[in-house]
Amino acid sequence: MPKRRAGGERESRVALLHALAHIELNAVDLAWDLIARFASEQPPRAFFDDWVKVADEEATHHGLVAERLIALGAAYGDLPAHDGLWEAAAATAHDLLARLAVVPLVLEARGLDVTPAMIGRLERAGDAESAAVLRRIYEDEIAHVAAGRRWFDWACAERGLPPVETYQDRVRRCFKGALKPPFNEAARSAAGLAPAFYAPLACHSRRSAAE
Repeated sequence: MPKRRAGGERESRVALLHALAHIELNAVDLAWDLIARFASEQPPRAFFDDWVKVADEEATHHGLVAERLIALGAAYGDLPAHDGLWEAAAATAHDLLARLAVVPLVLEARGLDVTPAMIGRLERAGDAESAAVLRRIYEDEIAHVAAGRRWFDWACAERGLPPVETYQDRVRRCFKGALKPPFNEAARSAAGLAPAFYAPLACHSRRSAAE
C-alpha cells in the first residue's frame, strides 16, 4: 500500500479517512473474534462486557469515518486497503496472550502515537469535522488499550507469568516488524502501558542490540 498523508487536498484526506475506516471495521471483527475464539479460556463475565463495549465503540468509529467520506464525495470501499490487521489476527489465533499483546497493546497503542499528529494536520487543512472524529476515536482508544492491558495481566496471572517479560516475548515472536518511536508516553501511561513494556522493543533498541 502507498503511504498516505493528511493535507489540504481532498484526495489525501479521502485516502487517510478510507484507511481509518478500514482499520475501524477490522477492529469490530477483531473484538468479536477475541470474544468467540478465547471463550474457552473461561474468563470472567467482565472480559466479555469489556470487549462487547469495544466492538460497539469501534462500530461507532467506523460509522463516523464513513460519514466523513460521504461528505467528501467518497465511500468506504472506493480504495484498496491493507490486510495487516488480519495478518496479526492469524499470527495470534493460537494464544490469548499473543492476541492481547499484539492487537490492543501494539496496534491500538500505535494509534495513540500517531493520531494527535493526524488531528493537527486535518485542523491545519481546515477539516475540523474530520479532526473531531479522530479526536473521539483517540479518546476511546485509550480505554481500549487499557482493556487490553487489564486482560493481559489477568491472563498472565492465570498462568503464573510476569507481564513485562511475557509481553516482550509474545511481541517478538508474533509481531512482524519493530515498534516505532516516538511514543505517546502520556496516553500510553493513561492506559496503564508503562515504557518498561515497550521501550526495549523499539526499533533503535533492536539496532543497538544487533550492533
